[in-house]
Amino acid sequence: MSPPKNVTAINPHAKRVVDFRELIGSVWRNKQLIWQMTKREVVGRYKGSVMGLAWSFFNPVVMLVVYTYVFSEIFKSRWAGAGAEDSKTQFAVILFVGMIVQGLFAEVFNKSPGLIVSNVNYVKKVVFPLEVLPVIIMGAALFHGLVSFVVLLVAFFIFNGFVHWTAIFMPVVILPLIILILGFSWFLASLGVFARDIGQFTVIVTTILTFLSPVFYPVSAVPEAFRPFMMATPLTFIIEQSREVLIWGHLPDWKGLVLYMLVATFFAWAGFAWFQKTRKGFADVL
Repeated sequence: MSPPKNVTAINPHAKRVVDFRELIGSVWRNKQLIWQMTKREVVGRYKGSVMGLAWSFFNPVVMLVVYTYVFSEIFKSRWAGAGAEDSKTQFAVILFVGMIVQGLFAEVFNKSPGLIVSNVNYVKKVVFPLEVLPVIIMGAALFHGLVSFVVLLVAFFIFNGFVHWTAIFMPVVILPLIILILGFSWFLASLGVFARDIGQFTVIVTTILTFLSPVFYPVSAVPEAFRPFMMATPLTFIIEQSREVLIWGHLPDWKGLVLYMLVATFFAWAGFAWFQKTRKGFADVL
């Protein structure tokens, strides 16, 4: 990204505030900047392509069609707990829920280590709130997740003839994960400046989490002795709750969401504090 014109140079070693109020305040003060740069991030992904933003809709449609064909016609897959009559096509929809949540996590998690390294001018030459960069990539990831979510609801309606009213709770279910991912993103964005190979590590982590989380199988398929370890992963609870409100039509686990939110908020503040404490060293390394 090229820096804006007519900006004032800053002292990259200046001390930064790390309390939770500053986290919220920075996002609020820079909401217009975040909005504009998020739009640029989304549009820039498809710049030069013939279909443009239409790809954001076309991609999840193709993937859902592939899942439906492969798992219903080739693998003859069934999902534990689903009715025999429904499970032939429902398996693909259930699987797609997990892929949406995993995709949101993976996109931000894998991009975070290179955020500062790829925006050196923002560190040394311009007045720019570096702490909003993770929020910007999160906004772009949420846009693509929202498109996939719409595709999912349309497919569910086509397969079943209705959509559960509990789908309105999906934003509440996904919010704690968003906050948790932002905490990881601030931490990784800072760490990526000092350890450039951290990006390779995050790809490995997201791959492992994909198979340790119930993306392709239900939690009930895991031996009871290993379930506590599985539930400790950041994706498992959110994927399960997403399926509860979208697929099964159940209310979310409010107590579990509150607990997850508390943990996520702590990690968000810790990641933000780490970022603010270490950012004064960015200019020396870059």
